[in-house]
Amino acid sequence: MENAPAPPSFFQRHQAYLGEFVYGGIDGSVTTFAVVAGSVGAGLDSSVILILGFANLLADGFSMSVGAYLSAKSEAHNYEKHKKIEYWEIEHKPEEEREEVREIYRRKGFEGPLLEQVVDMLTADKDRWADVMMKEELYMMEQNRSPITIGSVTYIAFLLIGFIPLALYLYDYLFGFDGNLFLATSLLTGLGFATVGWLKTHITETSMWKGILETVTLGALAAGVAYWVGDVLERIIVG
Repeated sequence: MENAPAPPSFFQRHQAYLGEFVYGGIDGSVTTFAVVAGSVGAGLDSSVILILGFANLLADGFSMSVGAYLSAKSEAHNYEKHKKIEYWEIEHKPEEEREEVREIYRRKGFEGPLLEQVVDMLTADKDRWADVMMKEELYMMEQNRSPITIGSVTYIAFLLIGFIPLALYLYDYLFGFDGNLFLATSLLTGLGFATVGWLKTHITETSMWKGILETVTLGALAAGVAYWVGDVLERIIVG
């Protein structure tokens, strides 16, 4: 008896929108932690850090999600526009379109009677014919994902992962925190970077440690630059 195929993993079931979650999370964590690091470098109070951090978290996250939504919607509209053109050409210039199909598959190595059979089969149905022209001539694939879902997943990821650098500052504001607040935040955010980097490897199919190292390094560099800028500006402006 043949073994039953393994059920799809969690990542395989949610692969369609995992990319948006990962990149939304990366942007949210990096930009928010940069705001926190820059504010600490400038010597700002925790309450000010919370104001700046949440303002960045909500506004920048919304901007990114809107951009993702509009990009996906524009891509879908562009696909539909070109597909309508292909249908028009099939309807009004069928011989020219058949010759284009013939040339496409001739370049793939088909020839003689076999080539003609392929052309006849593909052009017998207008929907299949249009799909062939979209993929093989224009190199365009239909987008089956919802633009609204893409934007929503991006925003949710930005908020969830981007909140990590602010979590301990919010706790300190509400209850008080005994210890080095920025160091603890850096360690907690580093864990968030590592988690997002690990998720990224399920998209890029690269080494787990490489994905984690790249994301943590990116976040550390962004935070380091922000801290240095905040410290320098505080010295120049405040003196």
